[in-house]
Amino acid sequence: MADRRQTKTRQRRGFVDVVNALLTLVVLGLLVAGGLALYGAHTFYAASPTSADTTFVVEKGNNLGAVAERLEQKGLIDNRYIFQIGGYALKKQGGLKTGEYKLAAGASMFDILKTLTESKPISLSVTIPEGFTVAQVIDKLNGIDKLTGDITVQPPEGSLMPDTYDFDPGATRQSVLDRMEAAMTAKLGDIWQGRDQSLPLTSPEQLVTMASIVEKETPVPGERAKIAGVYYNRLAKHMRLQSDPTVVYGITKGAGPTGRAPTRAELDQQTPYNTYQVDGLPPGPIANPGAEALKAAANPAKSLDLYFVAVSLNPKDGHYFAANYADHRKNVAKLRVVEKQQAAADAEADADAAKDQLEEQQAAESGDATAATAPTATAAASPDQTATPGTPTAPATDPGTDAAVAPATTDAATTDATASTPSVSTDPNVPVPMPADERPGDTAQPATTAPATDAATTDTPTTDKPAPKPTKPRTPARDTFGG
Repeated sequence: MADRRQTKTRQRRGFVDVVNALLTLVVLGLLVAGGLALYGAHTFYAASPTSADTTFVVEKGNNLGAVAERLEQKGLIDNRYIFQIGGYALKKQGGLKTGEYKLAAGASMFDILKTLTESKPISLSVTIPEGFTVAQVIDKLNGIDKLTGDITVQPPEGSLMPDTYDFDPGATRQSVLDRMEAAMTAKLGDIWQGRDQSLPLTSPEQLVTMASIVEKETPVPGERAKIAGVYYNRLAKHMRLQSDPTVVYGITKGAGPTGRAPTRAELDQQTPYNTYQVDGLPPGPIANPGAEALKAAANPAKSLDLYFVAVSLNPKDGHYFAANYADHRKNVAKLRVVEKQQAAADAEADADAAKDQLEEQQAAESGDATAATAPTATAAASPDQTATPGTPTAPATDPGTDAAVAPATTDAATTDATASTPSVSTDPNVPVPMPADERPGDTAQPATTAPATDAATTDTPTTDKPAPKPTKPRTPARDTFGG
């Protein structure tokens, strides 16, 4: 009996020991779990060691695990598993949005998760200015490192709509280019339907061609319709357009501006786009016009104007318009006064700068220690003499020669009466923004057949005599619309 009691006692003690051990394990497990939970919570909400704002891209198709792994690799979080557990605990695993996000310095895992699931991504976009050529657009897209891939299909000139286009990180350059082309197709269709039906246009492509010339001729929005009207008036009179931007495009094929006015040799150069040499519109656009230029070309201003010339050396100041050659000559004389004033101001600034430099040098040689620290005067930068549309500042050209000549010295009141003798240069490559009536290919009657002035390079005649007849008379220009 005693042995039986002892056996039962040992069994009870063994059971109690097992229960105690299990309870101990449970308690220890709870303590460990609680400790891990506290550690995880502390880590999840604690500030990160990052000392500067950073950006992070949620790529298309990323899930919570992929995002957590990349965050850890970039050193933005300490433990991807804690980040994932926190995301599932807060039910944020389905809220990730593709895009680029700005993460603040010291942002916690919670802050990062909230940013990636609740904030708007940084807007990524590219802006294409009006008047960019296709080549310039492609160059700009190739320079954006947040776009991927190569341009596989180059669209034709004039087929892209200038605008601002948003894109997601990793988007392909070709996809953005395709969107530009689709936008132009849609916009052109609407504008073509609402065009002035009396215009001598036979296709939307011709409308784009005219709009591209208008776009390149003026940066002033209010002048687009007036300039379009001038060109349509000239076409109606079988006058050549004689637009400098078309000459440039024929030479560069849209690679970009030359930074100067065309030279006499370039004006004489035979290209399909040189509207000093060809009748009517060129064979295609010379740039990608914006919506407003398209609207201006589709509904030009009604006027009798056949000429325009820049008001000043600043293209944004616009142009003077004239319906006849005599009034045009007066407008050119006004520009000559402005050019002379600017030239005098530039010369004075150069002289002052030279004097300041001599004074500084002499002060330094005399032992004046302050000469080394005194501010140095510099000459005022002279305006670009040839680069900007609507800025006719280069020498005029003798209509009877292939050489550049100095501009007239008479003022606005005497330009048509007297003129000084020009000094002639024989270099055919000197930029020659000549007056429209003196460009190559003029007919013998400037009052009815002289071309419109180019917004970029129109100049004044250098003598008071009527413009001489060209050495090779030609027949009146023919309208080649639709031909």
